[in-house]
Amino acid sequence: MKSFKTLGVSEELIDLLAKQGIKEPTPIQEQAIPPAFKGVDLIAKAQTGTGKTLAFLLPILQRINVEVFQEQALIIAPTRELVRQIADTAKELGETLGVDILPLIGGRTIEGQLQQLGRRPHVILGTPGRLLDHVHRESLQLENVRRVVLDEADQMLHMGFLPDVESLIEHTNPNRQLLLFSATMPDRIRSLAKAYMHKPMSVTVKGENVTLDTIEQRVLMVSEEQKLPRLIKQLQEDNPYLAIVFCNKKEGAIRLSYELTAAGFNIGELHGDLTQGRRTQILKDFARARTQILVATDIAARGIDIEGISHVYNYDVPHDVDYYIHRIGRTGRAGTSGIAITFATPAEESWLRRIERAIEATLTKYTADGQVKTKGKAQAPKKEVSRSKPKITSNYQATKAKRHKATGHKGANTRVRRSRSK
Repeated sequence: MKSFKTLGVSEELIDLLAKQGIKEPTPIQEQAIPPAFKGVDLIAKAQTGTGKTLAFLLPILQRINVEVFQEQALIIAPTRELVRQIADTAKELGETLGVDILPLIGGRTIEGQLQQLGRRPHVILGTPGRLLDHVHRESLQLENVRRVVLDEADQMLHMGFLPDVESLIEHTNPNRQLLLFSATMPDRIRSLAKAYMHKPMSVTVKGENVTLDTIEQRVLMVSEEQKLPRLIKQLQEDNPYLAIVFCNKKEGAIRLSYELTAAGFNIGELHGDLTQGRRTQILKDFARARTQILVATDIAARGIDIEGISHVYNYDVPHDVDYYIHRIGRTGRAGTSGIAITFATPAEESWLRRIERAIEATLTKYTADGQVKTKGKAQAPKKEVSRSKPKITSNYQATKAKRHKATGHKGANTRVRRSRSK
């Protein structure tokens, strides 16, 4: 197994990583860092939780010329939360190297960001919409940017950001290096790679099987009318330490938050309609267990790593297999166990079958009254793959770029109430 030193990472960064308990590179870091240092375009297929943030940050930051005060690297991510998470890591690493890093996200005043851009930071991170806003205002200069990172590219496609992403790429230096990280590779992401990359290297790294190893998965088969009362009963029975309840749409999350608060639960609500300040506060309260249950859309499925989440509930069955994997991956982290319960109506069984085919396992299904309907079948163990010779292929040919609620909750804390009643 390679070390960070053999990958080309500087001693300063290696020492900092060691202080954080990071002593060996993960498979995606082992495969992605060397070509990133060489300046070649890279397509990396990797799930959340594989260590891909460091896979692009370490070579990007180390190659910055700190003597030149201008924008040299651009990192684009789909959500404010993911940008903030990347920025926190980047700033800690960048401080060691003297690299100036500036995150640009919505929910912050334009005036404050304009003032910060005036110092010409080395690395810019942001969501597509806010970045493009600054480009149109001519407050963000990208013509000197020679290194561009697209993180969670498939998520940006699902959220409709791809046209903005393409516009941002076209504003950067034509001789740029492009690093694309994505959990899946839909056709439009492949097309983007062909349009803007030159002889890219492709690497694929699978996650640590988070869906089965540490997470107990269950499905409750219910009618649409049974979903809410069955969820309330399940929450009362489980009494989770911290839990996330996922809905497919923000309207559903808002409505469910109201119903659960009225039922006496301590609720936080997270979706795209909230301001950045409010979203940050909600996550802080949840991380500190001031609220026990977070009702959220898929904005919380990626890029949020909070310790102590014991349960994940899919109030709506996700219509994307990767969303299912990312949702339940919020629990069972760092070697702990977790429980994921999905509420499914008969009309949603086809989506369940897609999930089962993707994870190569049969989920245990229960009736609304808790009787086993279908016994689950675990995924067959896979042969261990040697990491000494990672598979690296290049499948792409270069083409010309295209022109073409806030604070006070009336509900009591169920855990506290129960402990006092005993």
